[in-house]
Amino acid sequence: MIRSFITTFVAFLMTAHTAFAAVEIQEVTSKSGIKAWLVEEHSIPFVALEIRFKGGASLDAEGKRGAINLMTALLEEGSGDMDAQAFAQARDALAADFSFDVNDDSLQISARFLTDTQDEAIALLRQAILKPLFEQSAIDRVKSQVQSIIASDLKDPNSIASETFARLAYGQHPYASNINGTQQSVAALTQADLFEAKDRTMALDRLYVGASGDITPDALAFLLDDLLLGLPESGAPMPAQVTQSLQAGVTVVPFETPQSVALFGHNGLSQDDPDFFAAFILNTILGGSGFEARLMKEVREERGLTYGIGSYLVPKDYAAMYLGQVSSANDRIAEAVEVTKQVWADTARNGVSEDELSRAQTYLTGAYPLRFDGNGPIANIMVGMQMQGLPIDYIPTRNDKVEAVTLEDVNRVAAELLRADDLHFVVVGQPMGLQSTN
Repeated sequence: MIRSFITTFVAFLMTAHTAFAAVEIQEVTSKSGIKAWLVEEHSIPFVALEIRFKGGASLDAEGKRGAINLMTALLEEGSGDMDAQAFAQARDALAADFSFDVNDDSLQISARFLTDTQDEAIALLRQAILKPLFEQSAIDRVKSQVQSIIASDLKDPNSIASETFARLAYGQHPYASNINGTQQSVAALTQADLFEAKDRTMALDRLYVGASGDITPDALAFLLDDLLLGLPESGAPMPAQVTQSLQAGVTVVPFETPQSVALFGHNGLSQDDPDFFAAFILNTILGGSGFEARLMKEVREERGLTYGIGSYLVPKDYAAMYLGQVSSANDRIAEAVEVTKQVWADTARNGVSEDELSRAQTYLTGAYPLRFDGNGPIANIMVGMQMQGLPIDYIPTRNDKVEAVTLEDVNRVAAELLRADDLHFVVVGQPMGLQSTN
């Protein structure tokens, strides 16, 4: 069994590295001017298509929070002359797969289809994108599902911590509220609101496309126009940048549970910051690499205060944060908070070691090729690169950028970025020894 697992894992590594080495991106421009990035792979008769519309749920109209999320969930619930069941049957008959999702910064459409049924799959996807029905029966059913999620989140400590932190950090910006909306805002949404929400975000002036698989540049260029022409030329204005307004301290949200959850953080770095790679490596050492991370060692292994703790950079389009999360028993969460602050401050003051840097770089450069394990992930990566403004030749140079970061770089960024005295902790539970400071 062990030998079989090792053989399988080695084969997977070899396949991933081969895929990584074979990634050659071409830029394709359709007759109408729609651009996409393409990786041709003709060994399997299958295509993955990733479409992104920048802006996402942050483009909800005032007073209509949750409209774009609800609209996105309804795109497969009937279109053209098909109800939801007929659409699903047609999709499955083609062995195609479509998914629609949305977050704060983008609306995502993922499509997987066979080369032999490409025309039929694209026609069906176009119908969903351009001619959704938004029938009242479907609206009522999906509204009920969304409202059930909202109700569940009100009872989940992690969701409460996340929503409280966002509200405190972002004030009146869309980032301050949940993309699902509230029970009241969702209940009030109409069919007209959903059509308006679609036009606000699904527009050609904020479109990014990646494709990977058994398709030529000429065929992709034709596909782009066939699929996407007919969308509005422009959508709603993008949100403004926001500077988080949290002050250092603690916010306690009382909640009956034997274990408190703490979400903490302060300002971070945008992804186009020259120091982002150094910050990325720093976070791997501090809280982003599981049991090897400093926070895990000090808070869990040395003191047994938690089963898990981690930190992560959050470079959203209109705000950049550096966040972390930990949970601990109510009578130990105060100590977990204090040790976290100490590790944060010590890393800023004393930096990291050459050995820690070397191990982090080895981990990050070794893990990167594993992301290229199929057409879907490759198409997804290409769209992300475009949205981040990365060059088309970024993939073969990315690991060089990681390896070029020096110990001096990381420790300089640690001293500038890690500000223990600025950390704000939102603690949900019944924490002993912690009280709200503001």
